[in-house]
Formats: sequence, C-alpha cells, structure tokens
Amino acid sequence: MRRPRQGGFTLIELMVVLVIVGIATAAISLSARPDPTGLLRQDAARLARLLEIAQGEARVRGTPILWQPSAKGYRFSPQAYRGKTDAFAADTELRARDWQAAPLRVSVRPPRPVLLDAEWIGAPLRITLSDGQHSVTVLREANGHVRVH
Repeated sequence: MRRPRQGGFTLIELMVVLVIVGIATAAISLSARPDPTGLLRQDAARLARLLEIAQGEARVRGTPILWQPSAKGYRFSPQAYRGKTDAFAADTELRARDWQAAPLRVSVRPPRPVLLDAEWIGAPLRITLSDGQHSVTVLREANGHVRVH
C-alpha cells in the first residue's frame, strides 16, 4: 500500500530560502550604512558652493564678507562700515548653517580669517574639515575657483 505523498517543502528547500533571505538582509544592511566620509564631503561641497556665492555677493555689494566657522557650524557676516556686522538671517543661501557631520574641526591655511572681498584675484586658501578620523579639503585658488579635494 502506498502512502499518499504529503505536500509542502523539504528541509533542503527551506534552508535554501533561509540562506537567500540571510544574504539579502546582509546586503541591505551593508548598503544602508552611511559612507563615513559622505556627510563630510557633502559639508565640503556645500561650503565650496557657498564660498563662491559669498564671493559673488561681496563683489555685488562692494563690502567684504567674513566666513566664521565653529565646531557646530558656520556663518557669513557682511562687514559693514565702522566695524558693525549684520547677518544674512533672511538669505536662503548665506544664512548660518550647522555642519551635517558635526562636530568638526576646521583649519584654515594660511591661518587667518577668511574674508571674501570684491577683488577678482585673491590669495589661495585651504580649508580642512575633519571629524577626527576623516578629512576633506576645500581649496580656493588665486583665480577664485573653489573645489573640494
């Protein structure tokens, strides 16, 4: 007498499915981790773009603009006459910002305040952003071109 064959999956088939699910889960979890330098590079790219915008704004206004970094963020301040400053609070581009990868260490070479003025040719500048393990450099060349390195 023959026993009726039971329907369902064999142990091997179930194990193969579990292995496939495990591999898919591992692949998703590896791709979900943020790139450790990703936020740092985004901060550097945004800073490079904003430095160019601030340089153009300084040329239009005829007033120098000071870039003021901190561990938590940065701001641009137009330098008005008699040493008074006013902030770009209402400006969508040059408003005060926080670093995405905060806290950061910021170093400027040569070590001096970053003052963007109306001159078309300025001194080269190297701004290094570091989170303690990784660093990204923003370079401003003498011709005013800003790039991330």
